[in-house]
Amino acid sequence: MTNLSPANEPLPSDAVEQEDLARDRAGRAPRSGWRMLLPTMTPWLAVGLALVVGITLFGVLGPYLVGDPQQIRDQGLTPPSAEFPLGTTQTGQDVLAQLAHATRGSLQIGFLVGVLATVLSAFFGIYGAYRGGIADEAFSLLSNVFLVIPGLPLVIVISGFVPRESRGLWTIAVVLALTSWAAAARVLRAQTLSVRGRDYVAASKVSGERPWRVIVVEILPNLLPVIASQFVFAVIAAVLGEAGLSFIGLGAANSATLGTMLFYAQNGFALSLGAWWWFLPPGIIIALLGTGLSLINFSIDEIINPKLKNLRQHRKRARRAARLERELAGRSAKEVAAR
Repeated sequence: MTNLSPANEPLPSDAVEQEDLARDRAGRAPRSGWRMLLPTMTPWLAVGLALVVGITLFGVLGPYLVGDPQQIRDQGLTPPSAEFPLGTTQTGQDVLAQLAHATRGSLQIGFLVGVLATVLSAFFGIYGAYRGGIADEAFSLLSNVFLVIPGLPLVIVISGFVPRESRGLWTIAVVLALTSWAAAARVLRAQTLSVRGRDYVAASKVSGERPWRVIVVEILPNLLPVIASQFVFAVIAAVLGEAGLSFIGLGAANSATLGTMLFYAQNGFALSLGAWWWFLPPGIIIALLGTGLSLINFSIDEIINPKLKNLRQHRKRARRAARLERELAGRSAKEVAAR
């Protein structure tokens, strides 16, 4: 039995067509192709964007608004006050100033790892699957090797062999990127194999288009939601991985990150001394940043998985129907009472 809309028109099964039909009835233009690649604004997405944008602004602008994070004072382990909103460390250093610089350092590492891991996964996954043959077999073998190697022990071993004076932000970013691209490459390879067999890709090949143009123009736009989701996940993993490395003393040397704040707080016995203002703020920033990026990633999943979008559209229609039923029931009750 076919479901009919209030205008006695069949309801389309696809969520995008449903939204375009609603826009047509409301007198608005349908969503463009690029607009359909963006997630629909939801309360969860708004909260995630607010958290990520707020933390990013704090990390970018905060260091210019605070004092020197390395300045030593004779006010050790003072609790939060008007002079020091987040208190001081054992040596009298301003925790708020350290937090601003540490947030910037963690964001830099997260962004670098996200870009490097995404580029590696896109090259080995998309290019290898499109070329096929020996290239695809070699890239698949390489990604499988990296996939079965335990990530955290490999990161610890690599970081341990790198001299401390050489462990900068870029070094840690490269180490984390080399251990986090394989799983994403496998996903992109599977998606590329699916897209490669479509008619418009075959038409581009027959027309003599160069391979790089076919990949960039015909294949890559269909994989942008997947790539965006993998980038967000890589940033989350990088921030957490860097915090773990820094906490055990293998992080970036002479660089302030949220992990190094936790490392120095642990070495300064902040927990046993009850100096919660020293170790709690960096932990909260890490948790809020991970929460915000996860909420954004959940919204991107609606584009990757059409079933999630259809489910949300069905829930909206069910809520509208229930609201309409309540309105009709209220009108009928008023009419009966008026009689």
